[in-house]
Amino acid sequence: MLPRFATLLAGLSLTGLAQAAATQYPLTVENCGLPQTFAQAPERAVTIGQAGTEMLYALGLGDKLVGTSLWFNNVLPEFQAQNDKVERLADNDPSFEAVVGKRPQLVAVQFEWMVGPQGSVGTREQFSELKIPTYLLPSDCEGKDNLVGADGTRLQPFKVDSIYKSISQLATIFDVQDRGVALNADLQARLDKAKRQLAGKDLSGTSALFWFSSADLATDPYVAGRQGVADFMLQTLGVRNVVESHEEWPTVGWETLAKANPTWLIIARMDRRRFPADDYRKKLEFLRNDPVARNMDAVKNNRIVILDADAMQAGIRLFRGLETLSTAIATGKAPE
Repeated sequence: MLPRFATLLAGLSLTGLAQAAATQYPLTVENCGLPQTFAQAPERAVTIGQAGTEMLYALGLGDKLVGTSLWFNNVLPEFQAQNDKVERLADNDPSFEAVVGKRPQLVAVQFEWMVGPQGSVGTREQFSELKIPTYLLPSDCEGKDNLVGADGTRLQPFKVDSIYKSISQLATIFDVQDRGVALNADLQARLDKAKRQLAGKDLSGTSALFWFSSADLATDPYVAGRQGVADFMLQTLGVRNVVESHEEWPTVGWETLAKANPTWLIIARMDRRRFPADDYRKKLEFLRNDPVARNMDAVKNNRIVILDADAMQAGIRLFRGLETLSTAIATGKAPE
């Protein structure tokens, strides 16, 4: 459990601010258009996606997890002890058989392309037939069409409230509502801190580009489009995204990106190795040697911020990413 969160939880409990009625079972939760019913607090859960995994760890529910999958980064150090006790079913996509083989009473899913109409793991109906409730993080279904574009297209801007909603609903499902209140309060405080660091600064001429990865370093990179999670980070801090597509992670050519000439470059650090550019060091080497990319002001002036890939996703790391990015922009220096 996060140290700050544990302290805040204790304080909230003492003052009675976090006292919530116990969950009444059976509990039905409306989730991404489908009602999911829980006869009791799940004793066995599987996660498909790091964001959901670390949410449950942050809620102190590591002992309820029997399997995890889809990891972009190594687990946060404060959750290492919990994570060491849980089987990793796959670094990327687990098989349907591997998930159901753990006999879960809940499957928490980060992306609809994993469990959805065209899910690479399975459909929600397949799990429902086995009486296994699925919980899809609202951030990936609300205001988004996941059947358009490789990673879906935003129909409405991402809302940070969807993260708070996930935490509150998961806390209710597991009957740990007080922990959900405390965790959300801690995350909201982190967001407010990031915004305060830039309060009063004129950022009207400041722009940025998020580079997630590339299928091949010789091809167009996957960058953050408008209205998604990464764009929300920039909007929160008052910085313009140079990419105009509403796809979550569209591919855009370096000539176009160099012409936009962003003030800051934010590149993803990953421990997974699905694509060559998952290695942030290869990204840096490319930026400093490519005849087009190396001419961008952000590269020439070393305004390159390295963030964990999961800090660009709808999970608890997003708030740490906001703090890191805010500090860099406020000081004009990339973190060492």
